[in-house]
Formats: sequence, C-alpha cells, structure tokens
Amino acid sequence: MKKARAHSGKRTATRTRKTISATPRTAEQYFAKPARSRELWNRITHVIAKMRSEKISLQQASKEFGVDPRTVVKRGGTALQKSATGRYQAKRSDRLLRVLVIPAHDGLREIAVLGSRNAGQVGGYWSAVQKYLQTGNASALKKFHGKRILDANGEEILFITDLAELNRLGAAGTFSFESIYVRTT
Repeated sequence: MKKARAHSGKRTATRTRKTISATPRTAEQYFAKPARSRELWNRITHVIAKMRSEKISLQQASKEFGVDPRTVVKRGGTALQKSATGRYQAKRSDRLLRVLVIPAHDGLREIAVLGSRNAGQVGGYWSAVQKYLQTGNASALKKFHGKRILDANGEEILFITDLAELNRLGAAGTFSFESIYVRTT
C-alpha cells in the first residue's frame, strides 16, 4: 500500500510530463523545454518537412530521423492528415513552430517562426546567401531586399541583403549551411 504524500500547496519548479510534451507555440515555450525535448521537436518537424517535400510515408521519414511515427502523430498531428487508405500524409503547409538561425549584424540570431511557409522563406534566404558567398552571384538575394519575416512573437526581422555586410560576416566564419538550424545542446 502506498503512503499518501503530504501536499504543501506550493507549486514546484519541476516540469511535468505534459509541459515537456506540449507542442511549443513560442520561443519561450520551446526554450523552456529540456534539450532532449527540443531535439525531439526538431526531429518531428524534420519528419513532416521530409514527408511533404519528398512525398514519402510517415514510417520512412520517421525512421530516417529516429522518431517513433506515433510520436510524430501525437505531437505534430496538426500538420498531418489521414488519407482514404488510412495513411498519414503531410498537409500542404503547417503552423508548427521552428527555431531557425538567420544572419544578424552581430553574428547569427535564433528566431522562432510559425509555419512551414515561413521556414521555407528562411531556407530560401539561406540558399541565396550561400549562392552569393560561394559564387559572387547576388541575383537570388534581390528578392529578399527590404523583405522582413514575422517571428512567432510578432516581431518583424529584416533579411540582411547588404553585400558588404554579408561579406564581412562570411569572412568572419559566421556562416555554414548547417547554420540555419538552431543548436539544442
């Protein structure tokens, strides 16, 4: 027989299982999670993105990123839909939170964006930056000139397209393609 614990009525600072597994909607919620939970969330969003871009099954994408398909459905289910055959497919777009990195005047800056479209916009910007730094061709950066992205907290963030600034940041070793993804550990 278990003994009943006395409850002092005070809230503790410990995280509950629900808090850890809840779908993050803001950067604060994301960073309040333990590193292991943040890493799992990143892998879940990668599974869904892979399903969408390569039209592969939930099982295939989950296996590639080492996530149980049931976990993807449980935590990222709003980005999935069941087909008539009972298989899950990624919706055309989603509103899941992703924490990405973009160039800032003082180095790299982590931003939280809501949705696959915003994440795709950041990815397109990174491709344009990499193309410029590797080839000197700035044509792809033109479509980002004066453009901003709205982060999850409603702040508008300007994409850096000034070539001298990008050269300075590139020469300082600030960029690598893997830079787009936030580090969790």
